[in-house]
Amino acid sequence: MKKTHQPLVRIFSAQKLIFSIPALILSIISAQAIELRPETLKAQVAGYKAAFTCSATFNGGKSFEMIKQDELTGIRTDYRKYYNELPDAEIHHGEKYVSAWYHEDMPPRYAIWRAGLGCVQLPTGADLAMRQHVVGPDFASDKKGADQVWPFGDHLPKKSTPEKSTLSPALEKVINDAFTTDKYGDPKVMSAALVTTADDLLIERYKPGYTPHTSQRTWSTAKSIAATVIGVAVEKGLLDVKAPANIPEWSAPGDPRQKITLENLLHMASGLDSTVAGNRTSFVYYGGGLVTDNATGKMLEAKPGSRYKYANNDTMLAIRSLAATLGDTDKMLKFPTEELFRKIGMNNTVAETDWQGNFIMSSQVWTTARDLGRLGILYLNDGQWRGERILPEGWRDYVSRPAPAQPPKYRRDGSLYAGYGAQFWLYPSRFPGMPDDAFSSAGNRGQYMMIVPSRNLVIVRRGYDSADGPRFNIAKFSADILKALEED
Repeated sequence: MKKTHQPLVRIFSAQKLIFSIPALILSIISAQAIELRPETLKAQVAGYKAAFTCSATFNGGKSFEMIKQDELTGIRTDYRKYYNELPDAEIHHGEKYVSAWYHEDMPPRYAIWRAGLGCVQLPTGADLAMRQHVVGPDFASDKKGADQVWPFGDHLPKKSTPEKSTLSPALEKVINDAFTTDKYGDPKVMSAALVTTADDLLIERYKPGYTPHTSQRTWSTAKSIAATVIGVAVEKGLLDVKAPANIPEWSAPGDPRQKITLENLLHMASGLDSTVAGNRTSFVYYGGGLVTDNATGKMLEAKPGSRYKYANNDTMLAIRSLAATLGDTDKMLKFPTEELFRKIGMNNTVAETDWQGNFIMSSQVWTTARDLGRLGILYLNDGQWRGERILPEGWRDYVSRPAPAQPPKYRRDGSLYAGYGAQFWLYPSRFPGMPDDAFSSAGNRGQYMMIVPSRNLVIVRRGYDSADGPRFNIAKFSADILKALEED
């Protein structure tokens, strides 16, 4: 029996073997690792409906028909059966919450909106009365300066319009191809594209019904925002990336997880256990679970820093470390907005939390293409904004430097796999047409913010790619934009 079981154990403990086994076997292992009971799946599907309907309504200003068309289509395949069986979520506009029924003997799933903090899910099984126990006060968004010239505000010079630029016909063609052909992905799911230098917004385009102020969930592009928030804290002298992460749940004497550094977390190299994929944190994302219950409870399965493994938990733990260091919940809740978003004009950006006030900044940030453009410009300027240093000098080089442990260079289908820095993906010259310093955020359903310092350029693409549809080719899209700008 020992010899029979040994290879299966090695599959889970050695990343190289994971990528060498047949794709069919891997898919079976992945499915078994995340298999959930029907009751749990239904509760999560209802939570999905409640959370996305709430955020898209009160953060994004979208109609329910827009939400059904975009946020609630193309979802995880294992959610689709119950999605169709369960009723639509109900929007309570006056009280600013959304409910979604899923079981006759259980309360609906609830998502509650708060000014400045977006929507938060109540835990599964909670009734609406628990709303009073949700941690975190409302605080008003400050949109001062919106009338200033881009990028400090939303006013554009006459040479540009919200729909297109007269500067570059070749650039217009690339953007038009993305919205009308399958050259880079499914054109029907494109929602926004934007190209900007540090000074000039060259072009932007949106799907019908969307404007520059229509926000979407970032999904894992939030991880790059989280790295930026960490960078702000480093600049303020609050954090040291080389030091052990400050996770109170690991404070018992002898806990080996105390050796995990903040840098290990930023590099996706914590060594902690997670599902095979590492990106399935459904109990937090859709179940109303707590970061402090889920992300902190994983065992160590590899030496910290020795293994790359993409994991939402690593990002949530990095932000948890900042919260523990600040030691003040209200101060932490305001930190991303007051110390980053407002300072660089990201006035349509909201970072959401769990019901105890822990940021879920691995995914749950709502923002616009323009605000992502501003974030990219902060990196073009190596962390400075209007003369104020927001990020440490050299932070751009830090997040875009290859981490010691890297993902494989090729996907199972033979396509190129991007490298990894510190919560950013790397697109060097092994990607045709890309310069070595290109790096990008990347999120589910096609959320990208490509930064190319050597070309003084930020490229943003937003979409609603289907979970089982084609992946948007951000490398080819970016390379064609770079080529188009060279031709003009």
